[in-house]
Amino acid sequence: MNSNKSAYTTFKAYKPFHGLYDPCSPIDLKYFSTPPNLYIGFQPSNMKQFSPSEALQKGTLWPAFWDYYENPYKVKERDQL
Repeated sequence: MNSNKSAYTTFKAYKPFHGLYDPCSPIDLKYFSTPPNLYIGFQPSNMKQFSPSEALQKGTLWPAFWDYYENPYKVKERDQL
């Protein structure tokens, strides 16, 4: 079994079907995010924790369950050059 960590990303993409008579312009790739808790079978004891103030900002106490979402459709500044 391959234990490559890069195979388990929380950010995924798929190519939707485009019909001949679709009224909207097609999006080549659609993206979605899966929550990190899908990849942890159970919560192990003694997990690393954020500080209380940082946990309030992130919305979770444990870094393993925190997931940053970046909008894939938004054009980045470096791509505009």
